[in-house]
Amino acid sequence: MWLLKRYMPVFDWGRDYTRATLSNDLIAALIVTIMLIPQSLAYALLAGLPPEAGIYASIAPIILYALFGTSRALAVGPVAVVSLMTAATVGQVAEQGSMGYAAAALTLAFLSGGILLLMGLFRLGFLANFLSHPVIAGFITASGILIATSQLKHLLGVPGGGQTLIEMLAALAGQLNQINPVTLTVGLAATGFLFWARKGLKPALLKAGLPPRLAEIIARAGPVAAVLATTLATWALSLEAHGVAVVGSVPQALPPLTLPDLSPSLVSALFVPALLISVIGFVESISVAQTLAAKKRQRINPDQELVGLGAANLGAAFTGGYPVTGGFARSVVNFDAGAETPAAGAFTAVGLAIAAVALTPLIYFLPNATLAATIIVAVLGLVDFSMLKTSWSYNRADFAAVLATILLTLGFGVETGVMAGVLISIGLFLNRTSKPHIAEVGLVPGTQHFRNVLRHMVETSPRLLTIRIDESLYFANARYLEDYVLDRVLQRPELRDVVLMCSAVNEIDLSALESLEALNLRLSDLGVRLHLSEVKGPVTDRLARTNFLEELSGELFLAQFDAYKALTTPRAEA
Repeated sequence: MWLLKRYMPVFDWGRDYTRATLSNDLIAALIVTIMLIPQSLAYALLAGLPPEAGIYASIAPIILYALFGTSRALAVGPVAVVSLMTAATVGQVAEQGSMGYAAAALTLAFLSGGILLLMGLFRLGFLANFLSHPVIAGFITASGILIATSQLKHLLGVPGGGQTLIEMLAALAGQLNQINPVTLTVGLAATGFLFWARKGLKPALLKAGLPPRLAEIIARAGPVAAVLATTLATWALSLEAHGVAVVGSVPQALPPLTLPDLSPSLVSALFVPALLISVIGFVESISVAQTLAAKKRQRINPDQELVGLGAANLGAAFTGGYPVTGGFARSVVNFDAGAETPAAGAFTAVGLAIAAVALTPLIYFLPNATLAATIIVAVLGLVDFSMLKTSWSYNRADFAAVLATILLTLGFGVETGVMAGVLISIGLFLNRTSKPHIAEVGLVPGTQHFRNVLRHMVETSPRLLTIRIDESLYFANARYLEDYVLDRVLQRPELRDVVLMCSAVNEIDLSALESLEALNLRLSDLGVRLHLSEVKGPVTDRLARTNFLEELSGELFLAQFDAYKALTTPRAEA
């Protein structure tokens, strides 16, 4: 039973499921279902797939996540960034609209699911921490701009083209003479209404006297109103005959059983993009899940989240979908609507299944321009340039990383942007840890505390140098410490003792040990003793397995104050 609880959290929260919980989950599911119908269709369009693929990708994956996921509010399904990455990836191996394109999308979901599942089973959730938040913010901002730009062709009624921002803008500029005025009117009307619905509809409903909860539900259903209005207008006015592109026939059926194409050539072509999609999707999902869980003092297990998302993507691969993850907008709606358990997601899947069977004939005349407007309004909320201002004032290295990620994503496409983001994040980590913060410290008068000599009025001794190391020592930064200490010693010929204050050192690897051994020998040749203070127990234990402590020219002090007192007495200085 313990094993079932660990890998299937449903056996944990399901034991306490009550009638009140059921009521709250059903209400949340109704609201999210209303929101997801147009959103799923729109994101399938963004991914270059038939509209029904968006609904299919929102049924089995949600149910599987409800069984294996740990978040009680996360809503899994197609999201804007992953849909864009799917289109960019699959478009390189198959022509949009072909059977090969749909099969490649299934394969991408399968690979992504397998990668996530293996990462979860091997507890590799910590790897997502190597993507810095500024880099992720820059990538999502650039992706929002790319997504919005890619949908302008549907608003204008032109073919469009291109993968990067420059290519798409150049294609649109060359097709301005082909703009369909009727399509443009429909698109602008839908876009304007949706922008107003996000901010102005709820206040207007409250002013009209509606209860807050009902006003919230109606406001969330704004995209549905846009879909209904433009679909009826297109049908009544025969706008399709005037060049307005519509969704057309959508299969009236439950998700089919499908098999991904596992041919070696396709798998090898999609593996790296699938890995990138997995990482980006997991980072987005875990960020949303942890934020919402914190509001109710709940905990999220990152490794089990990987299992849940992996199962969801495998479900998408075998039911006609494409890669999915936890979406920010739908999860916030799910949370605000009162969802208490993942069962709300399962009920949402049931609602979408009913829609797939009963409502798809009603969207034949749904304009693509309306779906494009839905995408544009949704993704522009992802665009946040404030990170540039914040990072510029706080840390110029982070600013450079954010700016580089944005420019590379816009200039060279999503896949390049993701890979650049990963490399920049790793580069930032290596840069920061390869040059650890090192401070010369002295005794604060009247205390036993030691502080930076450049920041505080402290007592020092001309014959003693105390260096505080604020980072673990490993192969990338050990030489930096060695060079720093030797430079300081050579500048002060009167020095007789050097103390390395190791209160912040959690680990010393073999390369760093060899560097300390070399430093000990160099200082001995100069007539200077090397001491260590405040070394943590596990680090001391590891050093004790070697001959370093026996060969150390100085001593190992429990506290820095003990070292200072011992080394500044007349006898120590004699």
